[in-house]
Amino acid sequence: MKAARLVKQRAPLEIVELPDPDPGPDEVIVRVEAEGICRTDWHVWNGDWGWVGMTPDLPLVLGHELGGQVAAVGADVRRVAVGDRVTAPFHEACGTCPYCLVGRSNLCDRLQFIGLTHDGGYAQYAAIRNADFNVVHLPDSVDALSAAAIGCRYMTAFHAVVHRGAMSPGQWVVVHGAGGVGLSAVQIAAALGGRVIAVDLAPAKLAKARAEGAEHTVNASTQDVIATVRELTGGGAHLAIGGIGVAALVNNAVLSLRKGGRLAQVGLTSQAEQGYVPLALDHLIENEIEIVGSVGNPHVTYPELLGLVERGVLRPEAIVGETVALERAGDVIESMDRYDTLGFTVITSF
Repeated sequence: MKAARLVKQRAPLEIVELPDPDPGPDEVIVRVEAEGICRTDWHVWNGDWGWVGMTPDLPLVLGHELGGQVAAVGADVRRVAVGDRVTAPFHEACGTCPYCLVGRSNLCDRLQFIGLTHDGGYAQYAAIRNADFNVVHLPDSVDALSAAAIGCRYMTAFHAVVHRGAMSPGQWVVVHGAGGVGLSAVQIAAALGGRVIAVDLAPAKLAKARAEGAEHTVNASTQDVIATVRELTGGGAHLAIGGIGVAALVNNAVLSLRKGGRLAQVGLTSQAEQGYVPLALDHLIENEIEIVGSVGNPHVTYPELLGLVERGVLRPEAIVGETVALERAGDVIESMDRYDTLGFTVITSF
């Protein structure tokens, strides 16, 4: 099979021919039809996250946002068959640890990460481990492109807005960073009744945020983010979504909340922060601000998400900005140094 793999941090991806994979006893092999190029892939390529113990063994086939059809099934797999149309969470879980048993599989004690702890979807075929638990069957109306769009950023935004952020209709939601996860949060919050403000530096991304339902946009390069959000919302947002782990962005997110507001932080840090950002602690205490972390989306809430997609309430495919061939994956990742991508870029030609 053809694959694009990382051989050295910040080096061009290598396009190689590899043997077609055979499934282990609990695995399925998916013929990949669509695979997203995520900012998480950029973090891995950039050499980030060693400070949280996520240093991959190289060479590595990147990619964790996939949709496709099952091509082979391991001997112990019972709930998945050849020909099934599927996707999978990027956080492959064990299904038996205390977190999995209470519906928080995104926090699994034995979590594996496709495209980080083992080869992922920048290839014609990809293995899904512990398939009976981790494979998600797609409704007939949800195609592979939508599945790839859902694969990480969209489902992460869904969990952040709906579950960790606990947004109620009519509440003000300010989304800091209009990248893939940010635009997803804009669309989801607006579709579910939130009043959304998007903050970014790029006019094209802010225009896309308006197209996805933002009532207002704030250009952080020309406007005072905190003052503008407070004025638009009459005192601050109820909920902030932190799409990028940049120190200034996190600070703006906290300070743009009203009393009793909540920040659901999704974006992880990179080399500049290495896991730590300063916080406006006195403001947080005096205004009873909550900060919650949000990672991925638990397996048990996929039916809720896919049901909204199936009914057309949510439209992850609308966030897809470009489809590309596998050979261009490395160029797209390198362009993320400059935050040049708009929405999701998805590999559809292998």
